[in-house]
Amino acid sequence: MEKIMQTKKKTKVALLTLLECAIMVALATVLGFYKIKFGWGYGGSITLASMIPLVIIAYRHGPVIGCLTGCLYGCVNMLTDIGTFAYVPAKTLLVYAAVILLDYIIAFGVIGLAGLFRKKVTNHIKGAAWAAAGAAFAITLRLVCHFLSGVLIWGEYAGDSSVILYSLGYNAGYMIPEIIITSVAIMFIVPRVIDIFKPKS
Repeated sequence: MEKIMQTKKKTKVALLTLLECAIMVALATVLGFYKIKFGWGYGGSITLASMIPLVIIAYRHGPVIGCLTGCLYGCVNMLTDIGTFAYVPAKTLLVYAAVILLDYIIAFGVIGLAGLFRKKVTNHIKGAAWAAAGAAFAITLRLVCHFLSGVLIWGEYAGDSSVILYSLGYNAGYMIPEIIITSVAIMFIVPRVIDIFKPKS
């Protein structure tokens, strides 16, 4: 009987976690529609701190669930941003697969690595600083993914410029403000809602 009760409890926790992740993906998607600056032409924009829900999941449930949630968000974001694929230089399956991975699934999946900082988010002051550091770290990894995509896939748009400098300038142009906005927002939010940032397990 005790094993049955434990199984039911685990199932309930799993369902609640799944529901929470789905809600946060939906919230991140909605926040992503509010762009502070519209597109750079071929994708990329500064949003209204749309990564915060993904960071919260990473802090509450750890990097594994955080990364899976980020990958799910990446798939949703890809569908809402499907028009970008019209600009892909080389129309091959390999290139499309690389765009899907580097610009969406991996790029947003790494946001879950903010969860590596979760045990540091334990009090109002230091917790806020660590939460911001984790968010900055994870979104910087996202910048690296977009940068690599720019070098490997989108380099044709660099023209006579250096592909590396073009990709760095293009992606840093919207990702650095995104890092700053998210980190500052996290520092503002954490002291007021510290309990939701504390690890669930």
